[in-house]
Amino acid sequence: MTSSDFLRSIDMFSDLSDELLEPIVNDADELDLQRGDILFQEGDEPNDLYIVTHGRIAIGNKSFDGRESLVALMEPGDLFGEMPLFRSDGRSAEARALEDSSVIVIPYSPVRNLYEENPVLLWRVLDMLVDRLKSTDIALADTMFLDVTGRTAKRLLEMAGDLDEFQLPITQEELAGMIGASRERVNKSISSFIRLGWLSQNGEKYVILDRKQLEIRST
Repeated sequence: MTSSDFLRSIDMFSDLSDELLEPIVNDADELDLQRGDILFQEGDEPNDLYIVTHGRIAIGNKSFDGRESLVALMEPGDLFGEMPLFRSDGRSAEARALEDSSVIVIPYSPVRNLYEENPVLLWRVLDMLVDRLKSTDIALADTMFLDVTGRTAKRLLEMAGDLDEFQLPITQEELAGMIGASRERVNKSISSFIRLGWLSQNGEKYVILDRKQLEIRST
């Protein structure tokens, strides 16, 4: 069962009272997904927004020949699918479970009612959308000014976070989709990091040996 406290942990609903959140909590449901399950496809009629509670959801687009470009990786606590709430277009991308996952499903109707009755709350939504736009600008700049090796270094550092030893939460094909390059070129970049002694690989696990050099290469 979705709780008011849980929703308040999400930026879009933070600082709202139990009274304001009650209609949303009452209409929310939880959905379990298995790896590979499609939550929605590009062009689908939108009716709900989602919050990841467990696992990972890939947001991506596919070309006419089946190649995939991952736009975002949604992890626990991330909210997605909210854009059509404010503009009634079809889904702009596909959402797919990368592993066994769970999401909270929230229908648009009670959320629309919340903002129609309390328009001042839309400033919180505007903050969230500005953050999304900034992320898009950064991704576009990376595409323009970083080569494949630089973008690969940046993605690996993002996925490692503060850890030196980490495991990719996605396949190499999916990583290539996020970077916007072929799998072969991404693998070549990773091999170069290993050869230079910046990174080591043991099966599916990676160990950062020289974070500073990776950071320099990612800028």
